[in-house]
Amino acid sequence: MANHKSSEKRIRQTETRRLENRYYHKTARNAVKALRNTGDKEAATALLPKVASMLDKLAKKGVIHKNKAGNLKSSLQLRVNAL
Repeated sequence: MANHKSSEKRIRQTETRRLENRYYHKTARNAVKALRNTGDKEAATALLPKVASMLDKLAKKGVIHKNKAGNLKSSLQLRVNAL
């Protein structure tokens, strides 16, 4: 149990950030999955910049590693090009 006001505040902040990060990470995973399952080239081309932007933002905030974001963007780009 926390003994200081600052540690109680830190616990509250950590929980809030954890929930936000979880939400954004799950949203990005769903967007990546939707892009992978898209069979239409035009729809995939329109969706790719939005998904790439989401991944970049997650990497910038430290939710996912920057190399993971790069690998995901690369594989998605290859998939869209192959359609």
